[in-house]
Amino acid sequence: MSKFNALVLNRDDDENLSHAVEQLDESELPAEGDVLIAVEYSTVNYKDGLCFAGQRGLVKSYPHIPGIDFAGEVISSEDDRYSAGDKVILTGWRVGEVWWGGFAQRAKVKADWLVPLPKGLTTRDAMSVGTAGLTAMLSILTLEDRGLQKHDGEILLTGAGGGVGSIATALLAATGYEVTAMTGRPEIADYLTGLGAGTIIARADLEEETGRPMESARWAGCIDAVGGKILARVLTQMKPNATVAAVGNAGGNTLSTTVIPFLLRGIGLIGIDSASCPFARRVTAWSRIASDLPIDKLNDAVTVVGLADVPSHCADILEGQIQGRVLVDVNA
Repeated sequence: MSKFNALVLNRDDDENLSHAVEQLDESELPAEGDVLIAVEYSTVNYKDGLCFAGQRGLVKSYPHIPGIDFAGEVISSEDDRYSAGDKVILTGWRVGEVWWGGFAQRAKVKADWLVPLPKGLTTRDAMSVGTAGLTAMLSILTLEDRGLQKHDGEILLTGAGGGVGSIATALLAATGYEVTAMTGRPEIADYLTGLGAGTIIARADLEEETGRPMESARWAGCIDAVGGKILARVLTQMKPNATVAAVGNAGGNTLSTTVIPFLLRGIGLIGIDSASCPFARRVTAWSRIASDLPIDKLNDAVTVVGLADVPSHCADILEGQIQGRVLVDVNA
């Protein structure tokens, strides 16, 4: 078909935003793309929420189709790496921001941005975890690259109720790691325990500033989605040669700390960039997701919506009201 449905975001001359599900023609898709894809599923991410809220610096021109990730089937390709019928995943590369994204039945993107869907995953499975799942697995790979082993002790996940934290909880627990989940929402403790967290700690336990450059070493590794004061406190509690993978800044951009834990314990602090991660690393991460993902546990935490329902869920995610994952069935 040449016509397809898309959730289109517009901004008028008075800077007012509007959105609607519209029918577009394939000829309107970005001419620079070399792979045409029938999108099957997308997801709702925090950055999607920012796009619908009009966050400056994200969307460059209107009309615009948001949706920073998607999975689907290749219709046609000008690149030899992909052929009609191939199942593919896209995450990152500013798709859904400066490039039309996944909240549509069709997308046209650059082949360099795609990853083949690994065996063992469906497109629904892939978008049940989406960018958050890729980020979680890239974090785990980074900790393992730095020497983390299952017998080393507790792995701390801050902001564990979010997309990255909840999927990382399930992935780590399924492969035998000891998981401690930190959350500011005590009402989701059972949810996190169901995903495999062995211990739940309150956000308040790590918010207090002690002024000490080092505390008792507890964490064998950490995936931090919060930043700010909590990250600074966590750094003082890391075991020798342990690593923190930084994936978010929900608690603030500023990090006030000392070099003492780095010098005396040899700890590492490494940022995780899933948006422009090299192809080989993305393939490795998605292969590990396919082998390690306890999809049965995550299915209960997935809410499936259609295109028309996306904007309200984008508002909810900015308010921290989303538990689990919101899966977008673009054909619903």
